[in-house]
Amino acid sequence: MKKLYGYLSPYKKETVLAPLFKLLEAVFDLLVPIVVKQIIDVGIANGDKPYIWSMVAVLVGFAAVGLTCALVAQYYAARAAVGFSTGLRRDLFAHIQKLSYAETDRAGTSTLITRMTADINQMQAGVNLTLRLFLRSPIIVLGAMIMAFTVNAKSALVFVLIIPLLSAVVFTIMIKSIPLFKKVQKNLDRVTGVTRENLTGVRVVRAFCKEQEEIERFHEANEEHNRIQNFVGKVSALMNPLTLVLVNLGLILLILSGAKFVDSGEMTQGDVIAMTNYMAQILVELVKFANTVFTVNKALACGHRIEDVLDTPAGMEIASKETYPDDADSGYAVRFSDVGLTYAGAAEPSLSGIDLAVPKGATVGIIGSTGSGKSSVVNLIPRFYDVTAGNLYIGGEDVRTIPIRSLRDRIAVVPQKAVLFRGTVRSNLLWGNENATDDELWAALEAAQAKDFVMQKEGGLDAPVTQGGKNFSGGQRQRLTIARALVKKAEILILDDSSSALDYATDAALRAALKALPEAPTTFIISQRTSSLQHADVILVLEDGEPVGVGRHDELLLNCEVYREIYQSQFQKGGETA
Repeated sequence: MKKLYGYLSPYKKETVLAPLFKLLEAVFDLLVPIVVKQIIDVGIANGDKPYIWSMVAVLVGFAAVGLTCALVAQYYAARAAVGFSTGLRRDLFAHIQKLSYAETDRAGTSTLITRMTADINQMQAGVNLTLRLFLRSPIIVLGAMIMAFTVNAKSALVFVLIIPLLSAVVFTIMIKSIPLFKKVQKNLDRVTGVTRENLTGVRVVRAFCKEQEEIERFHEANEEHNRIQNFVGKVSALMNPLTLVLVNLGLILLILSGAKFVDSGEMTQGDVIAMTNYMAQILVELVKFANTVFTVNKALACGHRIEDVLDTPAGMEIASKETYPDDADSGYAVRFSDVGLTYAGAAEPSLSGIDLAVPKGATVGIIGSTGSGKSSVVNLIPRFYDVTAGNLYIGGEDVRTIPIRSLRDRIAVVPQKAVLFRGTVRSNLLWGNENATDDELWAALEAAQAKDFVMQKEGGLDAPVTQGGKNFSGGQRQRLTIARALVKKAEILILDDSSSALDYATDAALRAALKALPEAPTTFIISQRTSSLQHADVILVLEDGEPVGVGRHDELLLNCEVYREIYQSQFQKGGETA
């Protein structure tokens, strides 16, 4: 947790002033029973009304000063807590952005969302209550005991008995509840995950009439979360009744002893009232402290979860160039040398034995059945994942020796899922190159076969794009993501099944436009259509993560059974398109 404490460093003044003003408030609260004692023993006993009214004025003054101190303390505590959560959320988001695909997969999207939102909000509440109440309550408890001794030492022995018992109850429940709160947050991750899946896949759920099954799945996750939450609640609920029993026992003992001491003349009625007031103050503060403890316990559990993410190594290590020998032939844009990939936690490799040399400016097609590892191959090029066997070279350099930013600046990727961000067509295209001119944007749209429908939109380049690009069809979203990649004018262009929603004519026009690009990028095209790949310079055929064919279209039809089966399933015998 030391790393998280550093986020309070810019707010040192606030973290000092907030508890300081709470301490001042506590001091005035501790003086109130003494004033009440004087009103009873002097004012009421002697019938001195002016004295009574003067003491009432003192009480009002104490209340006004205490309220002012409380408001100032609340202001500084809120300022520190909000600033703490703002800095932490900013750095956590920045750190998540740096995580590799492997680390993001391992943590899980729903878990990261929960830690970015609910966990940090809980930390903010914990910091706020800690600054305001975590010191005030112990000070009131100890101060009340000390003040009780100034009233009557013998009667104050009751405080010596009760306070250790109360402390034992509070800290025992606190120690027991911390690990339980961690389980609560873990189950919350699961509920968030199920919810996220249903919201993102709502169309699929409705298309297959799976609403009831998904409701039951959510109900199962929610009930498990509810069960753990209830158990934690039962443990936490012991706090108030146990403290109430002990404090009321203390009050009974005070009244019994006070009655004897008043009868013997060792105490006055005002002394008894003051003692009971101090015991009541202890009761109120312990209730506050109990709530603070629970909030802080949750905050600590959340803090450990956030720290786990921050401790996850960001990005991938850059190996020294001496570790991996440079490729002698830098004429190749990309070369796979016996490359293999095993995902974290997987029992078997997803890729193995990939050997492929791609000249600069060449077009590479990758085809295979679903799950054969096509996307895994291209994900190795921008180093979204690291090879776990063999070597991958970009321009003669081992990919692990190239700084990540430098590497990805040379590569443009069109992912399998067409993702657009809320804004405009222009703002989405400028992701490829923030300095691109309007002419360059229109040229990219034309090459991506997107110019016509963008021109028809009101505003053209400034036409609005809703979240996820939902105001565009699937094919339009794909063409816009291709245009975004083309704006970058990268050395290597990766199209990961990014034309699946396009008709054959548009797909053919797109391939012709890519061939005519002036920057002549080295292009990797993943597709399920042999028609999209038959003009590629080389085609890699995958089956269960292993290459079963490498060559041109005509060669593979002759000597690769897998490719021939895919081709024949899409084309009629005799070569006519179906």
